[in-house]
Amino acid sequence: MMKHTLLKLTFAVSFLACICCGKSLRSTQFQKQHTKASSGDADRIATGADQLSLYLPQLKGKKVGIMGNQTSIVGAEKKHLVDVLLENQVDLKFAFAPEHGFRGDVERGEKFGNDVDQKTGLPLFTLYGGNKKQDSIVNSIDVMIFDLQDVGARFYTYITSLHRVMELCAKHHKKLIVLDRPNPNGDQVDGPVRHDDKFKSDVSWHKIAMIHGLTIGELAQMINGEKWLENGRQADLQVVKVQNWDHTKMYTLPVIPSPSLPNQLSVRLYLSLCLFEGTDISVGRGTDWPFQVLGYTNPVYGSFTFTPGERHGMSKHVEGKGAVNYGVDLRRLVPEEQKFTLKYLLDFYQKTPNKSTFFARPEFFDKLAGTDQLRKQIIAGKSETEIRASWLEDLKAYKEMRKRYLLYPDFE
Repeated sequence: MMKHTLLKLTFAVSFLACICCGKSLRSTQFQKQHTKASSGDADRIATGADQLSLYLPQLKGKKVGIMGNQTSIVGAEKKHLVDVLLENQVDLKFAFAPEHGFRGDVERGEKFGNDVDQKTGLPLFTLYGGNKKQDSIVNSIDVMIFDLQDVGARFYTYITSLHRVMELCAKHHKKLIVLDRPNPNGDQVDGPVRHDDKFKSDVSWHKIAMIHGLTIGELAQMINGEKWLENGRQADLQVVKVQNWDHTKMYTLPVIPSPSLPNQLSVRLYLSLCLFEGTDISVGRGTDWPFQVLGYTNPVYGSFTFTPGERHGMSKHVEGKGAVNYGVDLRRLVPEEQKFTLKYLLDFYQKTPNKSTFFARPEFFDKLAGTDQLRKQIIAGKSETEIRASWLEDLKAYKEMRKRYLLYPDFE
């Protein structure tokens, strides 16, 4: 009888313990399941965010800020990192949002103010555009997390946001944890290297090759190592590396990084087509195929036609909006075969009847390129081979610098 009573009492205590711990168990269930999946699949690419056991313990008892957006996901479930942090009782105080906003639905180049995330109630602040200094906000935390999916081009502004976060963390002595992600264009280094600060802007912040061949984590190490932060400061930086990826591997993005890059082909062609934004040529914004078609309202550019309209995230800044555009259809190209090229830019320039009007926004074109030499070379009638030859010395020096900060085996 006593034995039976003792057994019942033991069961009751265990049951009550399970009830008391239920919330804690549920909050860590995702972490445990995901850690098991990560360690059990030797071939699966695991991003920095996927490897919860490498950074969650460092957030315990700390006040935490994050810079993220819709690409800040964890695991095959594509659960937002903010949700995972909150479920694990991380004391998350705020989020910084880059260009395109925290949920990735803001137009390119559009300024947006401080807000509140409707889903989580998390205060949102921006470092994009006019709000470049958020000293008091960063001073309120102990640790900052950075998790954005870059696409490997100097003119993609997420790396400018990285720099600004590093500036704030270094200035206020806050630890920065960068959760690294693969570069979907990390199999190449190409284009002009920016030297002259006169071309420095949100689309050309760093003195790196236009196609830089770095992950966010590798670039963060370069920024620190080259002492590019104000007054030569260095951030207290930790990079959580990607597992099972290197610069030879293709990586298809699980979430679109911005409204005009809806698929892998657009991400690969973006490197070659973004320079058109210094012209009036349409890259397909306002269609279902941004950065997969090219055209203008003159039949000399080709027989393929499309009419840009209004699409979600593509309505305010649309070249050729509402008019028939004539040009080329690139939608059938194989993403893995696409690398940076000048052929589209040179072809459209040659077909332009009045070439003096081609570079409609010359100053912006030069900022995208990081130099005015490329525009001048095109106007002078230089071939792609001749233009590329002028980059060789700078690219060689850049690649040597780049090697010092690589975290993954290279393509060369």
